[in-house]
Amino acid sequence: MMNRPTSLPYRLGTFLASVTRISLPGPRVRRMLAVAAMTWCLGFAGAPGADDALPGGRRALPLEWQGEWIGNGVAFSPYRDGQKPDGASPSEAEILSDLRLVARYWHFIRVYDASEVSETAVRLIERERLPIRVILGAWLVDDVKPADRKKNREQVANAIRIANAYPGTVAAVCAGNEAGVVWSDHRTSPEKLVGWLNQIRSSIRQPVTCADDYNFWNKEASKPVAAAVDFIMLHAYALWNGKPLESAMQWTAGKYDACCQFHPGVPVVIGETGWATSHDPKRVGEGAEGTAMRAEVSVAAQEIYLRQHFRWVNERKVPTFLFEAFDEAWKGGGDEMPATIAEKHWGVFDAQRRPKASFEAVAKEFFPSQRP
Repeated sequence: MMNRPTSLPYRLGTFLASVTRISLPGPRVRRMLAVAAMTWCLGFAGAPGADDALPGGRRALPLEWQGEWIGNGVAFSPYRDGQKPDGASPSEAEILSDLRLVARYWHFIRVYDASEVSETAVRLIERERLPIRVILGAWLVDDVKPADRKKNREQVANAIRIANAYPGTVAAVCAGNEAGVVWSDHRTSPEKLVGWLNQIRSSIRQPVTCADDYNFWNKEASKPVAAAVDFIMLHAYALWNGKPLESAMQWTAGKYDACCQFHPGVPVVIGETGWATSHDPKRVGEGAEGTAMRAEVSVAAQEIYLRQHFRWVNERKVPTFLFEAFDEAWKGGGDEMPATIAEKHWGVFDAQRRPKASFEAVAKEFFPSQRP
């Protein structure tokens, strides 16, 4: 995978004060960062009474780690070849290896469910004192069938338990992922999403959110969900929407700004965006990658996108999660589907944890103290 007030509430001042404590080269850079931070903050601190519906007021997403801004995040899934959710799972050693690799570049990750694998990742972060915070997911589906209702109850209960057990690592809980947008294969109603959000939020101290495509958050049906979250997680993919590579982040920024404007007073985080390195052009039809993806899909194209991505995130200081760290063979239908399809190839590392040439090239600029 934005009515501003004449005065800002106390929490904005507190946030900016914490942001400007980051160690930077000089006052000019600090002023630039403060302006960028205010741009993001104004997207959610604006509407009078915006917090009234949330018991205790809106909870802030922690965006600092030892004085550094960590809003440049990545989606994390440790499943390797031959592994998948509800199947063979990665070992503790494999998960720890992946976490250590990711921690060299990112200090904020997102996981998508409250499974044993996700809990292991959170536990290892705490045990090994890794410099990582986590947005923990609760994978939710429409619960018409008894089996699905059971799974939803387990996901919600597990997310609450893990968040309470590891409050220093779990920064927020995300209830639902692309469960509201019209094309979702596990679509459920806004009313059910609000119910799960309220249940989780009343049981933990961290902020709660819901992740969905921009084509959900730009609909009236999304407003009850937005009113129930501490911040929105927005998905926006220029590639899937047929946009040119050279203007990918310009388009993405437009969707972010529009979401802030549609939901004044609610923070917006970009929960997914990225660029695949392979696809199957023969898969055509409405919504199929051969039809929808009109720009170049390659490692070279991903490098161009990544430069836009990291520059924009660094300049705007909008919390953003790149999709994703690693290629995942189980996605997009697993072994039954062609190995080239896009769902398997969004990572900046391949499935063997080798950095793609795209990431090697940009790491020299954006992560100068590290090398893939």
